[in-house]
Amino acid sequence: MKKLLDLISEEMQQAFEAAGYDKELGKVSLSNRPDLCEYQCNGAMAGAKKYKKAPIMIANEVAEKLADSKVFSDVSAVAPGFLNLKVKEAFVTDYLRNMRADKKFGLEEAKEPKKIVIDYGGPNVAKPLHVGHLRSAIIGESIKRINRFAGHEVIGDIHLGDWGLQMGLIITELQKRQPDLIYFDENFEGDYPKEPPFTISELEEIYPTASKKSKEDENYKAEAMEATFKLQSGVRGYRALWNHILAVSVADLKRNYENLNVDFDLWKGESSVHDLIPDMVAYMKDGGYARISEGALVVDVKEETDTKEIPPCMILKSDGASLYNTTDLATIMERMKEINPDEIIYVVDKRQELYFEQVFRCARKTKLVKPETELKFLGFGTMNGKDGKPFKTREGGVMRLENLIKEINEEMYKKITENRTVEEEEARKTAQVVALSAVKYGDLSNQASKDYIFDIDRFISFEGDTGPYILYTIVRIKSILNKYKEQGGSIEGVELQDAVSESEKALMLEITKFNSMMEAAVEEIAPHKICAYIYDLANAFNRFYHETKILAEEDKEKQKGWVALLILTRDILETCIDLLGFSAPERM
Repeated sequence: MKKLLDLISEEMQQAFEAAGYDKELGKVSLSNRPDLCEYQCNGAMAGAKKYKKAPIMIANEVAEKLADSKVFSDVSAVAPGFLNLKVKEAFVTDYLRNMRADKKFGLEEAKEPKKIVIDYGGPNVAKPLHVGHLRSAIIGESIKRINRFAGHEVIGDIHLGDWGLQMGLIITELQKRQPDLIYFDENFEGDYPKEPPFTISELEEIYPTASKKSKEDENYKAEAMEATFKLQSGVRGYRALWNHILAVSVADLKRNYENLNVDFDLWKGESSVHDLIPDMVAYMKDGGYARISEGALVVDVKEETDTKEIPPCMILKSDGASLYNTTDLATIMERMKEINPDEIIYVVDKRQELYFEQVFRCARKTKLVKPETELKFLGFGTMNGKDGKPFKTREGGVMRLENLIKEINEEMYKKITENRTVEEEEARKTAQVVALSAVKYGDLSNQASKDYIFDIDRFISFEGDTGPYILYTIVRIKSILNKYKEQGGSIEGVELQDAVSESEKALMLEITKFNSMMEAAVEEIAPHKICAYIYDLANAFNRFYHETKILAEEDKEKQKGWVALLILTRDILETCIDLLGFSAPERM
């Protein structure tokens, strides 16, 4: 379905052409003076030089051609040559009817759908999620949903850190504590226990303890490195322990991500490409892509056009050990072989931009990806506290994500039960839904690349540019529709009608922007555009609501038109919040 602005521009272009001017001058934009008009065209100003005519003369001639327009109710030529435009109510109503009849509200699905892999999440196994994991999860989930809505096939991959030294550290510490565990008996040939020898709580205590010891004791660190080597070499007992670590951690991660309404299609990690690395290294050597530099294997990725220094991409360290680069390149190789995506998007901290620049260049230079495969880095900014520094607990430590969510749920519960009596269970459930909107909207309403202040008090407010304000608007609409039904009205078969007030028309015009906004959000990988749109839409609805006595209206046909408008507003708002990764309760 064509965008409303394109249809308006087409009408204007025909008028320019009919008046004897280049039709390209007829481009229409939203008015920068909404107090004067709804749209504007500055084409007469641009055409003045070419046609050696005063712009006001051109504007007047074009305005004359639009006297009987089916699109415009008012076309005014204003000095020095602007065209101020208002569109007909019936034209807007027809457009909304078409939007309402379309399953995607007028958004044209991709003509050539892409296969996209989104790499987001990236937690380390055996470590609890902390606030630093929040942005990747929230932004990545929204981008996945937005692209699916646009018609693309999208695969979300968590890309776990599950294969490095932290595994060796955990195994070493376990051996110190429980040396008699069957996993450490190299002569054991039977089946290992199905139940893990630790809980998630124990595991989360074991890792930091082991990590601290390795920093203080060289021998302990050497043992951990030996354990890592044994694990990666396939020692049975170590692999069995590793499987336990993975199972316990992933179950806990899934629970935590579920609380964020985030889910992944693939739960792969660094371990899944470990066996591919030798062949990849051999390929890079044999193809003449890699060279030895101070004992390490590297690929030069610097280009002549570079204005800043881009170091070589290291594939193997001088002792033959692989690095993150190695794993990420092998992961790209695996994705190309198993999925063959058109695009891979990495949602990562923006401070890693240089690292990914090296990896992407290396993947292209070594032909691990096809020339047309897009590799995109979406770097996000830091989530800071009110002091402007990275968000911390009151004690100054890194806050666990689980604790942060609990804290916000509790604050929201207090707010919900403050001035009204609500059943405990319903209040808790509602608090959870609204708190999630506060966190997600608070994050996504900022451009991803920018740092932002995580301000719980502001985020949970029911007023202003917040998630709860958006949900409150949706719940208000649901409440009106329920009361309408209680009064004997039916919402089936209600039809949109021409606007009878300025606030109603303003709401209708705001709705028409949905498909152009969605196109931009997809193209620019920009969830913040959806937030800006629904904030404007919620404001437009609330203005209309305050000026219109919907349920008290005696003209039943007029009332039905308003009910149809409410249904469309609700459906679009709910579609948008789903794309942002949260939902609305029935009541608040």
